[in-house]
Amino acid sequence: VQLVESGGGSVQPGGSLRLSCVVSGLTEHYAIGWFRQAPGKEREAVACISMGGSSTHYADSVKGRFTISRDDVGKTVSLQMNSLKSEDTAVYYCATDLLDYCRDYTWGWGSTMGRLDAWGQGTLVTVSS
Repeated sequence: VQLVESGGGSVQPGGSLRLSCVVSGLTEHYAIGWFRQAPGKEREAVACISMGGSSTHYADSVKGRFTISRDDVGKTVSLQMNSLKSEDTAVYYCATDLLDYCRDYTWGWGSTMGRLDAWGQGTLVTVSS
């Protein structure tokens, strides 16, 4: 499984960005998520979408602002980010634990994240006026 992120950039507070993650391998069988890491901080799970897209999960800090989606034909997982805040500034990674549904023990959701099996190189999002 390989994952390649794109779409990061600089935006003013209140703006929007759409991140994309192109995946390769049998990824239609796996949940895919996004996590972020700001300088000097731990990884923080942002969103996760299950195999087939039947369920999604979000960190409390992004609920109502971010939307995760997947296109298994196009082998892309996207993260639409609206109403961006300065505290959203971080490097964003897409990742998988090679499981079918989003497990709390992997993504943490406000707690320490667990083990991931694959992730991309990351894309930088900077929110600043």
